[in-house]
Amino acid sequence: MFPPPAAEPAAEPAPAPAAATAPSVSGATSVSGAPASGTPASGAPASCPPDEAVDAPVTAQALGMIMALTPCTAREARTVLTAASETAGVTPMAVALALVDGSRGGVVPSGVERGLRLAIGAARVSPASPVRGLLPCPERTADALARFRECRRRVRETPWDEGARSELDDAAYTLCVLMARRTVHEAVLAAMRHLAERR
Repeated sequence: MFPPPAAEPAAEPAPAPAAATAPSVSGATSVSGAPASGTPASGAPASCPPDEAVDAPVTAQALGMIMALTPCTAREARTVLTAASETAGVTPMAVALALVDGSRGGVVPSGVERGLRLAIGAARVSPASPVRGLLPCPERTADALARFRECRRRVRETPWDEGARSELDDAAYTLCVLMARRTVHEAVLAAMRHLAERR
């Protein structure tokens, strides 16, 4: 349905949609971006409008899914969400709702699916030539790549977990700096090539 995950060794399985164990989000069943109920989520501040109270967890979960799928940082995930919404001609919240609903077995509108494919594909490729620099020692590269993969695995399983998303964001940024690449996808591939050359 969506672009495949970044290239990984054959031993590592492709990411499965984080769905069955995801917590239910009250009112987040409409792709239009409007909650099914007009009441705020339980525990939301009284000053928080109903839409924001319901939509915040949905957006967080969708961003986590995009971070793990692309892969990318939290900031880049927001860019993907916005770009996908512009292509599809809907709001970012509508894209987030469709993505979360799709992970639970729902049907994602074709326009939203196309928007996500294009936005994720663009996020994987740097618009400029990669920055050249000295590569780290293989041990450092292996440690950074292993940490990134573990953080990514956690976000795949619990995309709504803020702590897991924060750790993936940090691991992804570290890998980009270490491998001197502008996108996380390119940094992962560069790290894999670096380790393969040293074997």
